[in-house]
Amino acid sequence: MNASFARISFSQMRTVALALVLASALSACASLPPPTAELAAAQQAVTRADGADADQYAPQDLAAARNALGQAQGAMSRGREDDARRLAAAAAADGDLATAKSRDAVINAELAQRRAEIADLRRRLQTGDDR
Repeated sequence: MNASFARISFSQMRTVALALVLASALSACASLPPPTAELAAAQQAVTRADGADADQYAPQDLAAARNALGQAQGAMSRGREDDARRLAAAAAADGDLATAKSRDAVINAELAQRRAEIADLRRRLQTGDDR
């Protein structure tokens, strides 16, 4: 064992280790690619929500998705990639929520219609009305 290595205290080793971890974390952050994929995914989520008639069934969620997408695009144009990434994720989540709520509303409306048809058929069977 080297004599100089034996004289290094635990606190000095901890400081060096902490500096190495911090340096690697900073280099990892700096090496993230621009959030173009996240922005594209957010745009697709908003488009899916539009296609699912979310403007009728989940207007608040669709508006939140559109707003977050616009903010993400603005952050990206200003070079604030971390903000753009975060806002794009929020836009995608809001868009997916709007899509899910819209599909749920459509399915529930169809279910109610089918139940009404079944009730009508049962009534007809009981009364002998075959119209």
